[in-house]
Amino acid sequence: MTTSSAASTTPIRAAIVGYGNLGRSVEKLVRAQPDMELVGIFSRRAELDTDTPVFPAASAADHAADVDVLFLCLGSATDIPEQATGYARHFTTVDTYDNHKLVPDHYAAMGEAARAGGHVAMVSTGWDPGLFSLNRTLADALFPDAQQNTFWGKGLSQGHSDAVRRVAGVKKGVQYTIPSEDAIAEAKAGRGAEITGASAHVRECYVVADEADHAAITEAITTMPDYFAPYSTTVHFITEEEFERDHRGMPHGGHVVTSGDLGGSRSSIEFALELGSNPDFTAASQVAYGRAAARLKASGQTGAFTVLEVAPYLLSPVPLQELIRRDV
Repeated sequence: MTTSSAASTTPIRAAIVGYGNLGRSVEKLVRAQPDMELVGIFSRRAELDTDTPVFPAASAADHAADVDVLFLCLGSATDIPEQATGYARHFTTVDTYDNHKLVPDHYAAMGEAARAGGHVAMVSTGWDPGLFSLNRTLADALFPDAQQNTFWGKGLSQGHSDAVRRVAGVKKGVQYTIPSEDAIAEAKAGRGAEITGASAHVRECYVVADEADHAAITEAITTMPDYFAPYSTTVHFITEEEFERDHRGMPHGGHVVTSGDLGGSRSSIEFALELGSNPDFTAASQVAYGRAAARLKASGQTGAFTVLEVAPYLLSPVPLQELIRRDV
């Protein structure tokens, strides 16, 4: 796969659909890029607190000729599955879909839609899936018999929090993923074979809801497939005042730990993130892969791509030859 290695003198025209936490983070990060310009936001809301031009989401296709890459800042629980393929038929898109088990189905559906429209669909570009996926593949390739463990948190998960808020009766809600420090230490020592994602983490939800709905909400959350079952999940019901005071920050983080024997010597690799703002970091990854998506489309590529299929230099605004001189 080849694409131009030089930075283009023509800015990448970017647009956003959805204007929640992720959309607002993408907006400010696109504006900070040297090779992008933000041409609009598509939203179901008529008025947004922004000076970026706002257009009705229903009219997005009418603006396709003016957009090089569309950032899908939509929830993974229902919005992406229901809406993403429709956008992929008209735009080159980038999403952060994070339901791990269903990524292959999403990849296939987006590939079909993108090819039908002659576009690129860059899928699951957050940090997990996303950057962690890339690091798992890289580290695993180095060991003949790798032992690998992934830990998430401590932090607020946007995708899981979105899933909580979709439950009937929930007024406000967030979910925190908390890893076991003992499990991380075991993985670093090469004793992580018996560790599973469910056994090494707990999930804690904080929800604002009417008292009459508490039992039904707890049941709906703790039994939700793919998101909460089979994890140990606790649902805490709090007041709106407590929510506003204690749960407005969005930190997160995680570790990918890989270890193995290399012919008599044991080594380990760890990739770790400490995020002051989950939506800001997720947006940073999404915007970088937006640059790659626009370049792939410009080179004549179509269809769906994951982070595993994208050369790293396509993410950077720096020309390839300069990257080689600087970083190789």
